[in-house]
Amino acid sequence: MAISDHYGRDIDSDSEFDVPVAWRGGALAGFLATLATMLVILPVEPELFGQTIAGMYGLEGSLVAGVFAHVVHGTLFGLVFAGVLSDPGIVGITNWLWKSILAGIIFGLLLAVMATGFVLPAWAQFVGLVDPPTMPYVTGTLLSWHVLYGAVLGTVFPFLENPESSLRAVIE
Repeated sequence: MAISDHYGRDIDSDSEFDVPVAWRGGALAGFLATLATMLVILPVEPELFGQTIAGMYGLEGSLVAGVFAHVVHGTLFGLVFAGVLSDPGIVGITNWLWKSILAGIIFGLLLAVMATGFVLPAWAQFVGLVDPPTMPYVTGTLLSWHVLYGAVLGTVFPFLENPESSLRAVIE
């Protein structure tokens, strides 16, 4: 049985669920989206990294640890994004750049609400952070940062796993 992958190429498969996951593209897209987001956040709120994110790992006060942890989180969430987009029902989203960007923005908003809104405060309280954020930790600024993350994630993801299909993704 022939099915199409993220880029419209036919691949042989015994099942429609044998769609390859674009792990490399997901990780790199997550990494780049995190860097872009940090360029906006660091100048205005460095304590978020040095206190809150670093504090989640018992390293409160270490800006370097917070930045590193944030990059790791963003890269791992890029892998999750690639995994979600490998679902046979939505695998074709990356064939259209606007759909990929929209998927990234929705993914970013879900991260803001679920991971930052609920997991981060619970985790910070569990590890005994001195001043943990209250639950739910969702603000307009936080949502905008995650929209930026998602927009960059959705924009670069289709171009990273298969550069030959980049023009097709832009045109369609």
